[in-house]
Amino acid sequence: MSNHHLIETTKAFVKETLKDAEGGHDWFHIERVYNNALLISKNEKADKLVVKLGALLHDIADSKFHNGDSTIGPKIAGAFLLKQNVDSATINHVIKIIENISYSSNIEKPSNFKSLELDVVQDADRLDALGAIGIARTFNYGGFKDRVIYNPDIKPNLEMSKAEYKASTAPTINHFYEKLLLLKDKMNTKTGKQIAKKRHDYMVDFLKQFYAEWEGEK
Repeated sequence: MSNHHLIETTKAFVKETLKDAEGGHDWFHIERVYNNALLISKNEKADKLVVKLGALLHDIADSKFHNGDSTIGPKIAGAFLLKQNVDSATINHVIKIIENISYSSNIEKPSNFKSLELDVVQDADRLDALGAIGIARTFNYGGFKDRVIYNPDIKPNLEMSKAEYKASTAPTINHFYEKLLLLKDKMNTKTGKQIAKKRHDYMVDFLKQFYAEWEGEK
């Protein structure tokens, strides 16, 4: 199977698998991450096939929607790639990307697995949590989980463990401080850092406007 055919087959598989997914983790999220990864990888000497497959399959079974089970995604991705006769080295690399890409998986201790391809896909995924899209996804997920938008009496928890982070029911605004505003300084690549800075600043401006309106200022 040619690489082009493999990518097209993978896209079709992901679209079908995520057809009923929550709006912030659906095919359109995957497509944006895929495009971000292609943009970033233009300036990096990364394995483009691994980057493409990693981006397409990184959220095939997000643990947030599978009772916190982070093993399902890698299993589904591995089985799919094996069925497509992808070589074992590529399959293992893509699985490692899926296992290590998430923010929560790196809270308590950074992963021992390192690769340029993981750096690229992780940056691409994190960019989609920033800026206007990031704001929209955050409130969409907050609504999906029936969270309040904001409660001044509930302060952000900046010292959460991985378990606390994954179980959090805090107001949506708190998520900006507990994750989103921290991403700018966690980007891996030069291109990722440049784009993240612009999107970060947009979120800071949004929060200023939000608090002004909350207090009834003109």
